[in-house]
Amino acid sequence: MFQRSALPEVEVYHVLSNARRREALAELWTQPEALSLRELSERVAATESGQSPAPRALRESVYNALHQTHLPKMDELGLVEYDPDRKLVRVCAQAGHLGRYMDVTTRAGVTWGEYYRALGVVGLFATVASLASVPGFSAVDPLVPATAFLVFFAVSTAYQLVAARLGARGRLARLRARLF
Repeated sequence: MFQRSALPEVEVYHVLSNARRREALAELWTQPEALSLRELSERVAATESGQSPAPRALRESVYNALHQTHLPKMDELGLVEYDPDRKLVRVCAQAGHLGRYMDVTTRAGVTWGEYYRALGVVGLFATVASLASVPGFSAVDPLVPATAFLVFFAVSTAYQLVAARLGARGRLARLRARLF
């Protein structure tokens, strides 16, 4: 059930020690298809600068760094497929294992850890408030909020595991497009 990364931890930490490589991987995980180097560099530069479009000098700097250093390194490690002639890059399945080392953010913009902590605190508060007969909560049996929040935990965990198994956002988006 739990897969170990074929990449040694030293290499994992080396890859993830650079913010541009982390951001490039995060952008590639959102794409079901190959992305051009230009598009990837523009997205990474926009994230770094907080502006869209990013300043030209920054876009060029990111483009050169990705082309000359970061993408060849990640291609060598089997994390991405990078064609330097066609300037196309695609994330490999093995790169999905790096997600456990990074703060994975939900669509709401919070990390899964923050989401689960908030869900636990709210669930605990609702259950204790019901037990303590706090006005507004006293009409509800304590078993109802406890059960509801356990169901939320189970559904959230199932969603997170399925999304990770399907290759994060890219493959899940394709599956959703086919279903809906």
